[in-house]
Amino acid sequence: MNKFLALLQLLVSVILYAIALASLLNAVFLSSRPETISVVNAYIGLGVLCICSLALGRVQWRKGLARLRATTTAPGDVGSGA
Repeated sequence: MNKFLALLQLLVSVILYAIALASLLNAVFLSSRPETISVVNAYIGLGVLCICSLALGRVQWRKGLARLRATTTAPGDVGSGA
């Protein structure tokens, strides 16, 4: 079960990184529009989304790798799931 959760965390991390990349790509496409307050608001929102996605993706990646390494080093050990 821990190995499944570790792989699930790694998958979620990859999805979060893809969301961050899509946000940056959207910001590049948005740069071709005329500068209005709504475009500036979109830039701010995309920046926040990108930063949060990268931060959560990094946390999930590190926790997933740690959990995966813990399951491969001690295969007979049954943990509490925390």
